[in-house]
Amino acid sequence: MFMKKKKLTDSHVPPKIAGPIGEKIAEKNSLLHGPILKVLMFLSLPIIFAMLLQMIYSLTDMFWVGRLGANAVASISLSWPVLFLITSFGSGLAMAGTILVSQHKGREDKEKVNFVSSQTISIMFFISIILGIVGYFSSNFLITLMGATQEVNFDAIRYLQVSFIGLVFSYVYFSFQSLMRGVGEVKIPLYIVIGSVILNLILDPIFILGWKIIPGFGVAGAAWTTIISQAISCLIGIYILLRGNHVIKMHVKDIFPKWNIFKKMFLLGLPSAIGQSMRSINMLVLTVLVAGFGTISIAAYGLGVRVLSLVIVPAVGFSMAISTMVGQNIGAGKLNRVEKISNSGMIISFLSLTLLGAVFFIFAKDIITLFVPGQIELISESAYYVRAMALSFGFIGFQMAINGMLMGSGHTRKAMELSIISLIFLFGFAFGLSKFTTWGINGIWWSYPISNVLTALVSWLYIRDGKWKNKKII
Repeated sequence: MFMKKKKLTDSHVPPKIAGPIGEKIAEKNSLLHGPILKVLMFLSLPIIFAMLLQMIYSLTDMFWVGRLGANAVASISLSWPVLFLITSFGSGLAMAGTILVSQHKGREDKEKVNFVSSQTISIMFFISIILGIVGYFSSNFLITLMGATQEVNFDAIRYLQVSFIGLVFSYVYFSFQSLMRGVGEVKIPLYIVIGSVILNLILDPIFILGWKIIPGFGVAGAAWTTIISQAISCLIGIYILLRGNHVIKMHVKDIFPKWNIFKKMFLLGLPSAIGQSMRSINMLVLTVLVAGFGTISIAAYGLGVRVLSLVIVPAVGFSMAISTMVGQNIGAGKLNRVEKISNSGMIISFLSLTLLGAVFFIFAKDIITLFVPGQIELISESAYYVRAMALSFGFIGFQMAINGMLMGSGHTRKAMELSIISLIFLFGFAFGLSKFTTWGINGIWWSYPISNVLTALVSWLYIRDGKWKNKKII
């Protein structure tokens, strides 16, 4: 349907799992033989729900910070692209663990699954410590670089510094989530997220506005509540891995980083990290561009990005589920099934995101009003941005499905290239339409649907020959 058919012979099947052994592996694992649509939904729905709940972190922050005024909202809007870049980078690095674990799981090599998992946690811990320290002491420079005005400078710096303090908890928990997805266990991370979101909902108004003897920390209070919630989630995740009751068992003897594994994970994870960071680099660059149009535009951009990120969540969820299914089936040598998974994933992602885009287009103004009631100019600007972006969400779903296919097969470099192409399209049109036409800020808003359609087309051209399925990384 979407890719040229290519006959698959035994030469494409990894020798260790071809024949009767491969069939026995398939019998043990529903990801290798269950109905594709059913398995895809089984994996993706808990991931999507967990991600939606995680989005509530930032939406809850914005809800309560919005009570402090437009300057407070703008301060988080300036800080958010930097944080999104750092967290996206960490999520991309953790993806290396998902790829390796899923393919080893497809072969039913439990020893390798446990070893790679331990190494992933260890490597991510050390990287997060280094980035956290650098980020904390660079916060002033980064906010100044973003073009902060005097009214928002102090709050933006404090919010960013506090967030960097808790980076280690975010990175380690990213690793836990990625490893669980790699082996097909998606419910446990969901339960943990539910608990952390509830805790964040309770603590946010207390730390931001104050309550009884607890003073309000303002914008920085939102960052402190997130740290507390993520720290608890991180510790629970480590406990589960050490107990070993859910497929993976982490051993202390395997925690110390091994150079060969670090090198392999780095080569796999770095392109993935760069690719995932492209979306946050988009935000970073466009925030600087938007800042030239004033505080209302900055606040509208911050609100729009957070609201629209809710719609992107299903696309990312489907992408992660596709990645796990593709990885395990490639590991088991079931390449015909890999092609069916890929085509089904692209169709489902496109249709689902198109439907959600229609809903957000219709109710854009009502949704924005929930966060900044009574601020007419800000509501109008944000709603216009949401509606422009929502027109192309189906194409985002399509390209994210392709991203999952490439990730699961180990083509992290190709996925990175597509992300860079997307950045070039988006910034190119945003800069050109806002600076060299009469559209002004609207030119930035409309650069989104234009770039999304073009990136989806290029993504399809990348995978249409089907050769991507033949790569071996284990």
